[in-house]
Amino acid sequence: MSWIDIGALADVPVRGARLVRTAEGCIAVFRTDETTVFATADACPHKGGPLSEGIVHGQKVTCPQHNRVFDLNTGAAQGADSEQVATYPLRVEDGRILMDTTALARRTAA
Repeated sequence: MSWIDIGALADVPVRGARLVRTAEGCIAVFRTDETTVFATADACPHKGGPLSEGIVHGQKVTCPQHNRVFDLNTGAAQGADSEQVATYPLRVEDGRILMDTTALARRTAA
């Protein structure tokens, strides 16, 4: 894995999100508690709603446009919905959020 620094943990509010723009597209970074972060593609697979503007609850996010709920661990839609949002590995070191660039690179190959 190849890790890059994408920002400070303190810059993402608890139960909130921030948008990270990359050459491969926009990534939503979610913080669910004091030290836990997740990353997904920013676009909801249903109709492209910006997940970074969604409601974070537990380890899930609700799309702000059509209330689809996605598990931040797996990207799987909850309930009867069958959509899946891409997820990306993150880790926190010394208060900084690091993203795996190899997972991001695979996004463009698909």
